[in-house]
Amino acid sequence: MTVTFSQDEYDEIYAFAIDLGRKAGKMLMERVDQRIDNANGISQTFEEKENSVDIVTQTDEDVEVFIRSALQAKYPTHKFLGEETYAKGQSRDYLIDNDPTWCIDPLDGTVNYTHIFPMFCVSIGFVVNNRPTIGVIYAPFTDQLWSACPGRGAWLNETRRLPLIHNPIPPMPPNAPSQCIFSCEWGKDRRDIPDGNMHRKIESFVNMAAELGSRKGRGGMVHGMRSLGSATLDLAYVAMGSFDIWWEGGCWEWDVAAGVAILLEAGGLMTTANPPEDEATCPIEDVKLGSRLYLAIRPAGPSATETGRETQERTVREVWRRVRNLEYSRPGA
Repeated sequence: MTVTFSQDEYDEIYAFAIDLGRKAGKMLMERVDQRIDNANGISQTFEEKENSVDIVTQTDEDVEVFIRSALQAKYPTHKFLGEETYAKGQSRDYLIDNDPTWCIDPLDGTVNYTHIFPMFCVSIGFVVNNRPTIGVIYAPFTDQLWSACPGRGAWLNETRRLPLIHNPIPPMPPNAPSQCIFSCEWGKDRRDIPDGNMHRKIESFVNMAAELGSRKGRGGMVHGMRSLGSATLDLAYVAMGSFDIWWEGGCWEWDVAAGVAILLEAGGLMTTANPPEDEATCPIEDVKLGSRLYLAIRPAGPSATETGRETQERTVREVWRRVRNLEYSRPGA
C-alpha cells in the first residue's frame, strides 16, 4: 500500500530530523573533544567488523541508541534501520518496504573519526514507499548541515539552496567526464584477487584519470579525483555541485539514504554504477536503494543544445563506458 504524507506532516518530520541531526552531531564532537583532551583516560580503541577498514567504535553504538530512542518516542509507528543494529543481526536482507522507515548511519566515516580527520558525519534518512524523501547530513567538525524535504528544496546550513551555483545552474561539460571532479572510494573489499572488486575499481579509476584518447579511448581526463572516506559526504558534495560525479559499489542503504534524498531534491540524477550491456541506448533507471551500486551526477542546467537531464544522462553513459562492473551481492533488494 502506498503511504502518503501532507506537506505539514513532512515539514514536522523534517524539522525534527534536523534537530536530531544536530544533537547527534554534538555527541560526536563531545567524544572527539574527549579523545583529544583524554581528560578521563578514555579508550581510543575500536572493533573490526569484516576487516581492518570496516570498524565500529563505542561512539557509533551510543549515537545510534540516542537516535533510535528519540525516533521511537516521537514516531512509534515508524520503522527503524540503523547500521550498528543491522550489523549485529548478521543479516544481509533488504529490510525497507513501503512503510515509513528511518534509515540511519550514526557515524559515517568511522575510520576518519578514529584518526580525527574532519570528514565524518551523522546521516538521517526518512524513506517512504522505498524512496528517500527527507535527508539530514551533519558534519559537526566543519559545522556543515545538508538537508532536504519534499516541496522545500535542498539546503546547506538551512540558508544556502543547493546546488550552490544555481542562477543559472551550469550544464554538465560538453566532453564530460573531462572537466569534472570525480568522486570515488576504495571501499572495504580489499581482497587482492585477479579481477576482483578492488582491481576493477583501480582499472576504472585509471580510466577516468588518464589523458583523453588513451587506454583505447577510455581515458576520461577528469579535472580531479576525490576520496573523502565517507559515501554520505561524497553525495552531499555532489548535491552541492562541488563534485560532478560519484561512482561507487558496496555501500549499504544507510550510507546513501539521506544523500539520495538531498541529491534528488537538489536536481541531481542517481542510477546504477554498473554499465548495462546496451549502455549507449538503454533507458537510465532511477537508483534502487538496496542495490549497493550507485552512480550520482550533480544537478545540471540546460545547454544551448540539451536539457539539463540530457547533459546528465550523456555523462552517465560516458562514465559507464569507462568503468568496470562491480560485484556486490544483496539478497532481497
